[in-house]
Amino acid sequence: MTAPVLLLDGASMWFRSYFGVPSSITAPDGRPVNAVRGFFDSVATLITRQRPDRLVVCLDLDWRPQWRVDLIPSYKAHRVAEEVPDDSDVEEVPDELSPQVEMIAELLDAFGITTAGAPDFEADDVLGTLAAAERRDPVIVVSGDRDLLQVVADQPVAVSVLYLGQGLAKATLFGPGEVAERYRLPVERAGAAYAEMALLRGDPSDGLPGVAGIGEKTAAGLLTQYGSLVAVLAAAADPKSPMAKGVRAKLRAGQDYIEAAGPVVRVATDAPVTLSTPTDTLPRVAADPERVAELAERLGVGSSIARLQRALDTLPD
Repeated sequence: MTAPVLLLDGASMWFRSYFGVPSSITAPDGRPVNAVRGFFDSVATLITRQRPDRLVVCLDLDWRPQWRVDLIPSYKAHRVAEEVPDDSDVEEVPDELSPQVEMIAELLDAFGITTAGAPDFEADDVLGTLAAAERRDPVIVVSGDRDLLQVVADQPVAVSVLYLGQGLAKATLFGPGEVAERYRLPVERAGAAYAEMALLRGDPSDGLPGVAGIGEKTAAGLLTQYGSLVAVLAAAADPKSPMAKGVRAKLRAGQDYIEAAGPVVRVATDAPVTLSTPTDTLPRVAADPERVAELAERLGVGSSIARLQRALDTLPD
């Protein structure tokens, strides 16, 4: 079996680690390191279970891109902690998490584990771009964000999403078949249909209102009946179509939102992604072992780093 590429949603994983690991886990100097420990323990578990040859931690270089806000001003507005004129707004993040993100980044760099980002794009777009560009190995996207279910595919390589909504222990692997079955969508275009369903349904957690009166069940039913959002809108505009009058009226009333929300909801597949290393091959040993050892001792996460190394030791050279 071909070893997969693991594409990790960095922010999703360290947020979950922060809230899932007790804050009593601290460095020798008293600084919290619960997110650091949880993140690297999770990476070790993923390597042990999935046995990847390649791995990339994908980052938000812009958590709320202005081009998305210009289209839908409410996009993630409720998460803004501080508005910065002519710059990226500051996301509301727990005070004790931000320093730990820097610690995680330092350790990833010292270990030589690849990170990736794209200016003016979110981690979702980085994940989507790397998944769409892969032509050799199966891809597993790891995230607690359901938005990424839209990237599942069978061709040109298999792209699955390991969804962490209930934690890593209860993670669910979604391919096109699983997405189609769970959300009652056409399997032949399950990923694209999921994005279209999400657009119509909306997502309060991202500040996306959706089309008023169109919930998930109705949206999925329309996409199954007509095949695509384009066909749904064509039916809404055609007085001879069998579409119910109430649904037709709601879709026509939401036309402006639908047109604006498309690029906001859909994950980009052409972001200008840059990798931190020349290759995304997962290192079998630390690139800078002395620096890793110093960081692990200073942060008090030696057990997590040792666990990561043991996981790497099980992989073929």
